[in-house]
Amino acid sequence: VLDGSRALVQLRASKPPAMGSRLQLAGVSTATVTGREGEFWVLDFAEAPGSVFERCGEIPLPPYMKRAAEDFDRERYQTVYARAPGAVAAPTAGLHFDEVMLAACQDAGLASAYVTLHVGAGTFQPVRVDDVSEHRMHAERASVPVGVCEAVRACRERGGRVVAVGTTAVRALESAAASGSLDAYVGDTRLFITPGFQFRVVDALVTNFHLPESTLLMLVAALAGREHVLRAYRHAVQQRYRFFSYGDAMFVEPSPGALA
Repeated sequence: VLDGSRALVQLRASKPPAMGSRLQLAGVSTATVTGREGEFWVLDFAEAPGSVFERCGEIPLPPYMKRAAEDFDRERYQTVYARAPGAVAAPTAGLHFDEVMLAACQDAGLASAYVTLHVGAGTFQPVRVDDVSEHRMHAERASVPVGVCEAVRACRERGGRVVAVGTTAVRALESAAASGSLDAYVGDTRLFITPGFQFRVVDALVTNFHLPESTLLMLVAALAGREHVLRAYRHAVQQRYRFFSYGDAMFVEPSPGALA
């Protein structure tokens, strides 16, 4: 969602719509094509885009599940700590943390802090260039409150580690620290984390197993080291771990030199 009436969308049609085309959406609303950004289209809706999506949309279950979304997916394909609407898909590393697991973490003495990064459709776009430095990341909205910055500083002072749950949390935190120090942050980020990146905030990561040649896999390799990640994935394939959104998770520790 770009503002009160416009949204950047993926659009499929028998032929590309002309600028100014008026679209009928599931018989409940209309939208006008007003622009294009790469593979995405800008639509100007007759009402707030979020309300249209809620009425017309379905939960975006991954296609490899080979079934249509059902009512219970609205609850299951979502983290228990989700708050602000805006993402086009769930940050799936968080699906491993239900209320029981979060309580167990607290009982073990682990402190928690929450950031927001609205997963964008660009997450699912393949990298189509041979030189990854030419890949342009799709902008995603991130929010890192002051309380999170204070929690990170307190963690450092007591000698703890900052463990991010999901690549979305990594991108939010590292975007907020792009200037060199971690500060409260609200805004769009196009941060593309590839091997050689110096992590300023995150010390370790919990994440699922990602698609080959994806920006998410590159982020994991930036933290753990490419060869280490390839060995882990070979083991996962041999042991028939479950991959992707509803799959297994792994705990990723940094390779030497990955932390700033």
